[in-house]
Amino acid sequence: MLSRRSFLQISAAGTAALSAGGFTSAADASLNPAPFSAKLGWKIGPQIYSFNKFPFDEAVKKVQACNVNSFELYSGQKLSKDINVAVGPALLKPENKDALKRFKDLLAETGTHIHAIGVCPADRAHFDFAAAFGLSVLNAEPGFDKIAEVSKLADEYKIRVGLHNHPKPSIYWNPDIVLEHLKDASSRVGACCDTGHWLRSGLCPIESLKKLKGKVVSFHIKDLKKTGEGKYDADCPLGQGEVGIAALLKEAAAQKIHAPFSIEFEAAWNNNVPQVAESVQYFESIAKELSSSGESAAKVRLKNFRSRLRKVLG
Repeated sequence: MLSRRSFLQISAAGTAALSAGGFTSAADASLNPAPFSAKLGWKIGPQIYSFNKFPFDEAVKKVQACNVNSFELYSGQKLSKDINVAVGPALLKPENKDALKRFKDLLAETGTHIHAIGVCPADRAHFDFAAAFGLSVLNAEPGFDKIAEVSKLADEYKIRVGLHNHPKPSIYWNPDIVLEHLKDASSRVGACCDTGHWLRSGLCPIESLKKLKGKVVSFHIKDLKKTGEGKYDADCPLGQGEVGIAALLKEAAAQKIHAPFSIEFEAAWNNNVPQVAESVQYFESIAKELSSSGESAAKVRLKNFRSRLRKVLG
């Protein structure tokens, strides 16, 4: 029979194993402005393309104003009004070392970091940039004939690639097409799920996500309402449209997807920080509900574990 000391040691180990579940510690979560998203293994922030009417030095301050500390970069945005260098691979050129320093300083000044880059060419230059900044995700739309090449780069750099779906008739508009071209790809290559573009293509977002189970790398998350012409093409804050954001996040949690979620708001271009900030708040409120229910389930499993252990101990 096990001693009480051994029982307590095993019980403590069980507690750690059951409570971990991919969650961060409370201390880690407290450092994140979206702690409930962090508990679920999610990074939430804007795709900075939402602020593409502004140079990067202004756009990154808009990220900060949305009460988040991470974002998805898109290469091509001018660094500032005075520095005509595009953020992305061009920053790594020796002649742009001053621009690179300014870019790094802006990240430090705003307390922000990049959680992905896209939609971009999945070429070596972009992998070099991603590696230089410690990025784990690169979102792209390579041609079907480039999948093998992209797979080799993904494995070489140990960086995941999400195949992004622009609306029909773009090449990856349907998850069935994505799955077909992932059959022979590296396990590091998967799907970047654009929720609004699924709806624009006449697809059900939740069913599309279910099809891609086990293959999801990242999200471009947006919500849409119908326009006056009856098309799903009017951007709105998350939770106010027809995508079904709450149900979609519930499915993502059920699949135990750990990924960056990049909010896109492609409207009110000159003043859309309020809508993006509102979307962040809604996203975090759903994450809070989901993480709380997940913690309750973990407590039930822990109770059952201890009950079984006591029976073994007699």
